[in-house]
Amino acid sequence: MHVAIVTTSYPNNIPGSEAAGSFVADFAQQLTKHAQVTVIAAGSAASRSRDGNLDVLRFAVPRSPLSLLRPLHPADWPAIVRTIQNGKRAVQRFVKDAQPDYLFALWALPSGHWAASIGRQYNIPFGIWALGSDIWSLGRIPLLRGKLRFILRAADHCFADGLKLAEDVARLSGRHCEFLASTRVLLQPDDDSKTACAPYKLAFLGRWHMNKGVDLLLDALRQFSDQDWSRITAVRICGGGPLHEEVHRGVAELRKRNRPVEVGGYLGKQDAADLITWADYLLLPSRIESIPVIFSDAVQLRTPVVATPVGDLPALHHKYKFGTLAAAPTPDAFARALRQALDENAMDFRAGLTAAATVFDIADTAQHFVDEIAGSVS
Repeated sequence: MHVAIVTTSYPNNIPGSEAAGSFVADFAQQLTKHAQVTVIAAGSAASRSRDGNLDVLRFAVPRSPLSLLRPLHPADWPAIVRTIQNGKRAVQRFVKDAQPDYLFALWALPSGHWAASIGRQYNIPFGIWALGSDIWSLGRIPLLRGKLRFILRAADHCFADGLKLAEDVARLSGRHCEFLASTRVLLQPDDDSKTACAPYKLAFLGRWHMNKGVDLLLDALRQFSDQDWSRITAVRICGGGPLHEEVHRGVAELRKRNRPVEVGGYLGKQDAADLITWADYLLLPSRIESIPVIFSDAVQLRTPVVATPVGDLPALHHKYKFGTLAAAPTPDAFARALRQALDENAMDFRAGLTAAATVFDIADTAQHFVDEIAGSVS
């Protein structure tokens, strides 16, 4: 069986460049245990290379990460059009020559559009793995919403990386959608024990974007009193994105008040694992979320999480008690949840994190995918 993974997000050696696809390489490598795998992905230039057992074919895009291209901004249209044209040509050339058994699009747009049109042309089954940005962001745009519905209905299989997201995909498309957990392989630390009581070390890692709530986190930290800060050893805020200036300005303001806050850029996978292992709590102040990959990282590394009640996080917290959950995605509520976490013994969440880790096993994810598509490629 030959599976071609078509994606706009595939990691290279530049931390943060892969955007949503930080886990795609690990999934693809795991899939090579079941099938021949070729990845067709966006890149800064057209190229062909080998990544372990994978063939990686890159098509050139004018800007990356592509997640920052905005369909509602006319200035981004030339880059969007060129990306769509280059991607479709690359997929078409590959499929014509290699005739793979299955096309797997990550994500619904534009990869799903390419897989749908080219799959029909060459009579090759295809599946779509949808992200929250597909359904909750692009799906709000009327013309794109209709396109999404058409592509999802045409697919042989639909997957989503969140439980609630799978329900929303099914509601939009009128067809079944399977949950497929997004996770990546991390080296386990020699010592993953956490501090038993405050003062604690806190970390945020992710895109500096309104959806991810880094501004909400800064607003919450501004509320903390001297007594609150006496229970915090350090806060590290790492990542990058459109709120770059706001983040650096907010951190500088806190540092002027002698608050132990540090700022850093995007981190590669192992550096991210080191940061999460260092932290006693990982901070997830998102406004919009499904199940972020950084959450599965924290679960694997047994680092408790302070999160907002968005996406699947409330259901996961109810089942696994992975840390503390805010009452709402607001600065006040997040500050209260963080104060609660500072009062807790971080090691008390170990049992829940260990149980949750069974959900985010990449071998199970790949096996589930193979089992689902088996009938289409036999």
